[in-house]
Amino acid sequence: MQKKETGSDTKSLNKKDEFKLERYKFILQQLNSLNEGTHKYIALFQTLATAVLGAGITIFAAWREIKIDAGIARLGIRAVLYLFTILTLFVILSIVINTISWFDYRKEEVELLSKEVGGDFRQLPSLKNAWRWNETYFVIFLFAVLLVVWVFAEQWLIPTISNNG
Repeated sequence: MQKKETGSDTKSLNKKDEFKLERYKFILQQLNSLNEGTHKYIALFQTLATAVLGAGITIFAAWREIKIDAGIARLGIRAVLYLFTILTLFVILSIVINTISWFDYRKEEVELLSKEVGGDFRQLPSLKNAWRWNETYFVIFLFAVLLVVWVFAEQWLIPTISNNG
């Protein structure tokens, strides 16, 4: 038994048009995947940052009870801070790379649509619209969190760990 094809099916398209349609679907899928990827990196950051900073707080809270030398406790907290910095920079870099990839796919989408639909159907993305992107605020937020964590640790936590404690 054969299924009846409707006029709107891709079977009625020639191979070249079918390829263009499939390419367009792929581009849209990639754009969506990049958008979701950014949110996954933020969720990953939230989870790992909680664990890493929790380790630093544990060192701070328990260094006397577990008889760690004050210098070693300060070193441990700074090691946690550097690990947190690496994690933050990795997530920021991932967001920036996702954004660059997004620009590339959008450019391809605009070129495809310009050829198939018309010249001004869709405009190229512009950096002047960066103030409207979630990614811009994610990156600013991550830098701010990194700065606040470092300042807090260096100004309040580490100075309270003394050799006299």
